[in-house]
Amino acid sequence: MALDPSFIGRTYPPTEPYEVGREKIREFAVAVGDANPAYTDPEAAKAFGHPDVIAPPTFPFVLTYRAAGQVVEDPQLGLDYSRVVHGDQKFAYTRPVRAGDRLSVAVSIDNIKSLAGNDVLTVRGEVTDQSGEHVVTSVMTLVARAADEAGE
Repeated sequence: MALDPSFIGRTYPPTEPYEVGREKIREFAVAVGDANPAYTDPEAAKAFGHPDVIAPPTFPFVLTYRAAGQVVEDPQLGLDYSRVVHGDQKFAYTRPVRAGDRLSVAVSIDNIKSLAGNDVLTVRGEVTDQSGEHVVTSVMTLVARAADEAGE
């Protein structure tokens, strides 16, 4: 059954703050294979004009995917998560994520459409810091694959 497009525009409460630590940034940088010293060395980050180490550009996925769980688990939406694949991800930054940030994410449903029997859901995550200032916007596309003709 197709997702109800009347959910477009629905917003969910902001998440509890996530404190960004140097070690989490380092671990993420290692995991994605990015050796930029601004991610691991505070002095290198300062040389680039940052007050502390910064996170790789895709780091906010850690927070925004967790926040999107509110959408995925919304029983009124009726999304069958067992059929969901991650279709696309984009980030639009106001400034880099920095060690010491306390970030919250408010998610909303930007779009719902049906393509070839698949439900395509676009979830926007607005990431703000402890002072309420915008840091980054995440736009995530989730695709709920259509059931095959055998009902599976």
